[in-house]
Amino acid sequence: MNRPLFVSLDGPKGAGKTTLLEAVTKVLRADNKKVIRLCESKSDPYRGETMTLVNKLVRNPSRDLELEVCERFADSRTWISQHVLAKQPPGSIILIDRWYPSEAAFRRIVPFAEILQLNINRNVRVPDLHVGVVTAPDISWARAAARRRGLSSTVIHKLEEHVACTKAFEGAIADNGWVLCRNEGAIEDATMQVISEIYGVLSSHMQGAVSPRVL
Repeated sequence: MNRPLFVSLDGPKGAGKTTLLEAVTKVLRADNKKVIRLCESKSDPYRGETMTLVNKLVRNPSRDLELEVCERFADSRTWISQHVLAKQPPGSIILIDRWYPSEAAFRRIVPFAEILQLNINRNVRVPDLHVGVVTAPDISWARAAARRRGLSSTVIHKLEEHVACTKAFEGAIADNGWVLCRNEGAIEDATMQVISEIYGVLSSHMQGAVSPRVL
């Protein structure tokens, strides 16, 4: 496979995505793979302006405002697709912390199917592998509470909201055929599941590259 493999890890707050990303990166690099670690929020040049709008949305929820937030995030992903993802070295594995699947957890009014189409229409890069990382809501809530930064969410403030967020995301995983990774046990188990999925995609892409063309 020549072009970079693009893998997104998405999920509710406190599900352990960052820890999992670090563990997956370590295993892949130990196998001499070139891994590029990215974070959507840190790659987004318009993040400040968009989060100002998100804060406004939290105070005054409306469909028009939520749709504008979704459009802004999609435009940022278009920029990242063109100016960050497209410049990564051939043969590398790009692991990104959050991409458009996360919208399924945090948007309350605009249906995810509409958000997905919005991103497609803006030529946002489609990951080669979507991994949805989840835990039971009480586990991720407790994990987040134990962190120094806490839940650190602009949108979610109560356990009931976090439960709804997790349920919505699990529904999106099922509806869209993403890989479900339950990160409730040993981190090694979740790590090896993701590694297995990555190598499976790599293998299928390699086979596709060498398969004879059928006319």
